[in-house]
Amino acid sequence: MAGLEGTDQPRGAGRATAARWSPAVEDEHALKALELFGNPTEHEVPLPSRPESAATARRLAQVVALRQWQLGPRVTEDTVLLVSELVGNAVRHTGARVFGLHMRRRPGWIRVEVRDPSRGLPCLMPVQDTDISGRGLFLVDKLSDRWGVDLLPRGKTTWFELRVVDR
Repeated sequence: MAGLEGTDQPRGAGRATAARWSPAVEDEHALKALELFGNPTEHEVPLPSRPESAATARRLAQVVALRQWQLGPRVTEDTVLLVSELVGNAVRHTGARVFGLHMRRRPGWIRVEVRDPSRGLPCLMPVQDTDISGRGLFLVDKLSDRWGVDLLPRGKTTWFELRVVDR
């Protein structure tokens, strides 16, 4: 912030808790996103390559993970965060007008894919404690069980997989 360089910002005891994602908070918005954009488990959902599409993708991932797949809050939270990171990369780095979101489940695993028309490969960079950006793939690498990129004739699919407990 201007004028506050070198000054630590105050951190209240409840501040971190208030900012923490909660599975129930966006539930109504998540259901509306599913209705408007379609179900990413049934087909690839096309979304416009704009920053606000990250919120839509998070909501779609949330409703699928919680309601359809009945995953626990921790796996749902990780899924939503990683979706946000892949979508953010697609919006910021590919120059695409549209990207696609697809979610799959098989016994013991979930897989989330973000497809875009760029063949430029994402790059996992070393991260420092002081970095304020560039942590997306670092988070994907640390939180997912597997991740990768599949090159397509026209573009690529960046994906991650998480192990899940089947109920």
